[in-house]
Amino acid sequence: MVFMGSLKYPDENGFDAFLKKHGGSDNASTDCERTVFQFDVQRKYFKEALDRWAQFFIHPLMIRDAIDREVEAVDSEYQLARPSDANRKEMLFGSLARPGHPMGKFFWGNAETLKHEPKRNNIDTYTRLREFWMRYYSSHYMTLVVQSKETLDTLEKWVTEIFSQIPNNGLPKPNFGHLTDPFDTPAFNKLYRVVPIRKIHALTITWALPPQQQHYRVKPLHYISWLVGHEGKGSILSYLRKKCWALALFGGNGETGFEQNSTYSVFSISITLTDEGYEHFYEVAHTVFQYLKMLQKLGPEKRIFEEIQKIEDNEFHYQEQTDPVEYVENMCENMQLYPLQDFLTGDQLLFEYKPEVIAEALNQLVPQKANLVLLSGANEGKCDLKEKWFGTQYSMEDVENSWAELWKSNFELNPDLHLPAENKYIASDFMLKAFDSPETEYPVKIVNTPQGCLWYKKDNKFKIPKAYIRFHLISPLIQKSAANVVLFDIFVNILTHNLAEPAYEADVAQLEYKLVAGEHGLIIRVKGFNHKLPLLFQLIIDYLAEFNSTPAVFTMITEQLKKTYFNILIKPETLAKDVRLLILEYARWSMIDKYRALMDGLSLESLLSFVKEFKSQLFVEGLVQGNVTSTDSMDFLKYVIDKLNFMPLEQEMSVQFQVVELPSGHHICKVRALNKGDANSEVTVYYQSGTRSLKEYTLMELLVMHMEEPCFDFLRTKQTLGYHVYPTCRNTSGILGFSVTVGTQATKYNSEVVDKKIEEFLSSFEEKIENLTEDAFNTQVTALIKLKECEDTHLGEEVDRNWNEVVTQQYLFDRLVHEIEALKSFSKSDLVNWFKAHRGPGSKMLSVHVVGFGKYELEEDGTPHGEDSNSSCEPMQLTYLPTSPLLTDSTIPITDIRAFTSTLNLLPYHKIVK
Repeated sequence: MVFMGSLKYPDENGFDAFLKKHGGSDNASTDCERTVFQFDVQRKYFKEALDRWAQFFIHPLMIRDAIDREVEAVDSEYQLARPSDANRKEMLFGSLARPGHPMGKFFWGNAETLKHEPKRNNIDTYTRLREFWMRYYSSHYMTLVVQSKETLDTLEKWVTEIFSQIPNNGLPKPNFGHLTDPFDTPAFNKLYRVVPIRKIHALTITWALPPQQQHYRVKPLHYISWLVGHEGKGSILSYLRKKCWALALFGGNGETGFEQNSTYSVFSISITLTDEGYEHFYEVAHTVFQYLKMLQKLGPEKRIFEEIQKIEDNEFHYQEQTDPVEYVENMCENMQLYPLQDFLTGDQLLFEYKPEVIAEALNQLVPQKANLVLLSGANEGKCDLKEKWFGTQYSMEDVENSWAELWKSNFELNPDLHLPAENKYIASDFMLKAFDSPETEYPVKIVNTPQGCLWYKKDNKFKIPKAYIRFHLISPLIQKSAANVVLFDIFVNILTHNLAEPAYEADVAQLEYKLVAGEHGLIIRVKGFNHKLPLLFQLIIDYLAEFNSTPAVFTMITEQLKKTYFNILIKPETLAKDVRLLILEYARWSMIDKYRALMDGLSLESLLSFVKEFKSQLFVEGLVQGNVTSTDSMDFLKYVIDKLNFMPLEQEMSVQFQVVELPSGHHICKVRALNKGDANSEVTVYYQSGTRSLKEYTLMELLVMHMEEPCFDFLRTKQTLGYHVYPTCRNTSGILGFSVTVGTQATKYNSEVVDKKIEEFLSSFEEKIENLTEDAFNTQVTALIKLKECEDTHLGEEVDRNWNEVVTQQYLFDRLVHEIEALKSFSKSDLVNWFKAHRGPGSKMLSVHVVGFGKYELEEDGTPHGEDSNSSCEPMQLTYLPTSPLLTDSTIPITDIRAFTSTLNLLPYHKIVK
């Protein structure tokens, strides 16, 4: 509401329109004890934006008639949050607090609590909102951070001038510190079984401790979580992985307002269990308690504290600049939490070793004080309780007597659990290397053989002792069948699993690695301090060369992959993407094809023979950037070729799919969402453009930029169709298009009504751009040019952009320069004609609807959809829905994707490089 106009600038979406026009964006987020507002904009308009912004806090209009629409936005956000297990778990956890404690409140808000209930009780929400604003939006509770290339004196002058009008109510700052121990209740120390939305087995063990914020100089919970979350030899996870009981473990405090506030701090350990681990969840919990007991016996260790301290120091000292808007948001929050001298460092560094502070926190982590939550689909039917707001099914029980007795006693330690050894990956050489090749602005190809090629660029801009290594191991084998795509996924997952323990030390020392199962090859990404980076890279290649798997690990990973595929499919937005790409990309295997191939059963033998064949013939492409010489870089490629000893590919292969040419007309594919308990629907209307040039791509970007703010204003603010509303520029395997997407709810709208509204928006938008002044058009062009001219804030940004050129084999490293040139040549009529060309009689339109469950979506027999059940339709398959009279005349339905696409022309392989 604050964002919707002020006395000085009354226009309801004036601020958004102003920012979008000048390449900016804004956002706000609420937490338990803090609300953060942030924006960014081109430097030239910063002062004006600050003035418009400050007025929201000086004299917001908060118009009465906007309140109902904003309640709808809050309600949509709540509906989106409902199918999330993390949110459900949090809500359930809050409900265990003592009666009357604020942690037990409903954190989200919805139409019921903000509109219907107040109406029934004669409460005026609007009056309450104004009172809330008067009480809490007072200048002496606020902190402000601004960042710009203006001088500090200028910024100080602006801030004083612009913000000094914010009212101060003179009341003491609200404090909740007296409400301690919210979870000191019998209900907390129990076992809760919960039915999740996703397919997952997980055990979370949680303790509620006194607030720990004042110990930020020691960070006791950081020390404990560092040990508990360790994955190397002797760790909890290492032991559980060997037992094939667990796949992942996260421990600690997330530092959100929910996990750390003035009334308590949380320490929790979450373990993703295998099917086998679920059967042994008490043993898993026991392993955790044994590890904690060992730590309590040993007491805090200075060596370990100093190792963590050194790692955080290195990271802080050599950190790269972050995105400015994230940076100011972070600082602004730090100013609320730390004294002046620690604003920049308080959340990152460990300042002093105080074993007694660590021991005090550690000694509270005992079984008797723990809360256990067990998530699993296997709990279905056994959970007789329902959480009020999210409808989560759960049950509450005492810990089984034999375990409760054991945990009360002086139980034995586990000899397999011990503290980690000293870390050999921590960097100590931070020297910048001398050049051994000429300086270049863009990557150059320094090796080119039939087996592979290497792109290299020495960093001469950021001058930090870090490097990025990326490799793409390309093989035609992957896309040969759905089963192969799945075997490739299993292979990458097992390889990641095999590396988890040996590479964990490197991970801790801020050397990061990621293995990605790309569509046409294995992608290996490694980054961090260059000193020890080669050790990690070689380790990964060694494990790849000597790949192997036990039957137990194979079973564990395939079981988990079934859950992963399932969890992707039950989200409306990911299913919508899968359906859209299945229609557009001709040879693609859908997620459902993959799920079926996996359910049909694959053997360990088939995996090993697939991997052998994969490794025998490849083309390897790499990019190395940062503080590395060209000689060192060549060694990386040489290592891959020597270690894997493969043959070159028989013929060059494309790293794209071929895309179908949509016929003229408006085609629609409507499918039912796969999670019956989910009201969310996703509607995307896509316009295919075709094989276009770089200039046309840039024009499309400009068009979408023009569309963003009016799209949001029309579809979300005014029509309140949903929380997520956005237009986007689509490059599908080199084929250009654009789309508008709305996430809505079947409890509020029918997907076809939303489709019509998108059409209505596009018609009004056409009129809008026809009436654009030359001035307004030029402002938007300048804004997009400025965004493209924006310097990279850190090396990773530059690497990402270059890597994208390598991985798509386009190699146009100076793409931005060409795009800026193109932008300078456009006139308003280019934009209008381009938009009209895509909307005329020959336009190629595709609507994809994933339809949720709710009263506005009817079953085939004309009854509304039930929303209660939590289960998903197995076996997974697409249920195509007919179009209603609303769209029947204007659209052509797709009721069988494969049959539809088999009749279409294929567009040639295309890259947007000219």
